[in-house]
Parts: sequence; C-alpha cells; structure tokens
Amino acid sequence: RQKAASVQPQQSHTPTTHNTVTETSTTSKALPSSFGRLHEDIEVPIKGIQKQMVVSMTKALGIPHFNYMEEINMTATKEFRERLKEEAKEYNIKISYLPIILKSISLGLLHYPGINATLSDDVSTVTHRASHNIGVAMDTPRGLLVPVIKNVQDLNIFEIAQELGRLQQLGLQNKLGESELSGGTITISNIGSIGGTYASPVVLSPQVAICALGRLQTLPRFDKDGNVLAATIMNTSWAADHRIIDGATMARFSNKVKGYLENPISLVTMLK
Repeated sequence: RQKAASVQPQQSHTPTTHNTVTETSTTSKALPSSFGRLHEDIEVPIKGIQKQMVVSMTKALGIPHFNYMEEINMTATKEFRERLKEEAKEYNIKISYLPIILKSISLGLLHYPGINATLSDDVSTVTHRASHNIGVAMDTPRGLLVPVIKNVQDLNIFEIAQELGRLQQLGLQNKLGESELSGGTITISNIGSIGGTYASPVVLSPQVAICALGRLQTLPRFDKDGNVLAATIMNTSWAADHRIIDGATMARFSNKVKGYLENPISLVTMLK
C-alpha cells in the first residue's frame, strides 16, 4: 500500500485495525499546509469563472424548476460497453459509459424536441433546436466549465467518445475557448464520477433542461421471474423549466432514454 511520505513501510500489506488507526493518526500530522487550519479570516475575491457562475446561477433563480428522478438498470449497457471497448482499441478510442448515455439522450430528443430547446430572454418564444449540442459539465483547473459536444444527433458512439476526450484534454490544459463553451442546447452533469446518487441540478438559461448522472452501483434487483440478481444501477436526476416542460413530457422522455440504456439493441438500430 502506498502511504504518506512520513509513514515507514510495514512488512505486511494486510490491513489490520491497529495499522489503520496508526496510519490515520500519522497521516493527519503529515497533511500539507494547504489542508491546515486557518488562523485568520481570508477574503477571497470572486472573479473569473467563479464570477461568471455567480451571474448565471443568479439568473437561474428566476427559472421555476421541477425535478424528475429515475433509476436505470445499466447491466445490459455494461455488457454492451465491454463489447465496444474491444473494437474501440483498434482506433485508440477510450469508451466510457458517458458517450453511450449521450447518444441515448440524443435519440430520446428526436422523439421530444421540445426538451432540446432555448427560451428567449423576454419569454415570448421557445426555439426547438435541430442540433443536439450537449454540454458536459467538467471539473477543470479553472473551475467548473461546460464544453459542448456539437451535433450529437449526427455522431456515432465512437465519434462522441473522441470529441469528449478532446474536450477533456483541452479542459485539463486550460485551453477551452469560446467555440467549445458556447451553443449548448441541453446539459449533462456526470457528478456520479465524483460521488453521489441523486442531485438537484440547476437549469442553465436559456436552456430548458439538465440532467445529473449518479454513480453506478451494484445492487440487488428482481428479474422477471422473481429471482434476485446483482444489477448495475444508475440514478438520473432531471431538472426542467416548468414554464416550458410539463411533468408528463419529462417522464415520457426519461422513459425513452431509460429504454435505450436498458436495452442497447434498440439503441443500435437507430445509431448514425
């Protein structure tokens, strides 16, 4: 096991209650100063990305939100991804769950275009967008940014994975520009990659919907014959502008996305 620099290596790698307590105590003494206790108040200016977030989130307070949460059995998608990973190696593409989820959402939007929409500032018109420009919230060195994968409706899963990887690299290098950060029509937050099962995401104006993805969990579930099986479960948390989207529409759209992910064969038949 790798330990903090101040901890001497143990002969045994088998964790015990005694060693765990000792390591916790020793490690706490060796924490970097950045984790240390503040000895006086510090005033931190709000600027840059954080200031933009203050503006956008303050504007979002004017949106009457409603939330819709769903559980999706990702077991079949897990198997589907494993098959895709083998083929993706030939093209040096890394396939996570996210490109599959993004494509499923895009296919769902074909049935419910009103969710892929933007609202005018004076709330006089709502525009159903032909392009599925899906923003993906990312934690970058500059803070939380939402680069946009453009025209997802025209991309296959491998192409989505490539573009996602490109945007992630730009984010890590602090090179995301206006062209990558603008034009979004709907947003996805993969908060589950950090932790958490449900969330209450905030709609980014002028968009009308956003989804937070919970972490994948292995949980017991019943099959159609009443047998208990280990299932891969993901929770989704949708938020929508209730002035534009009603609960029934969101439920039907969510069911469509859920159907693709629980039965990826149906997803494949519609891939472009």
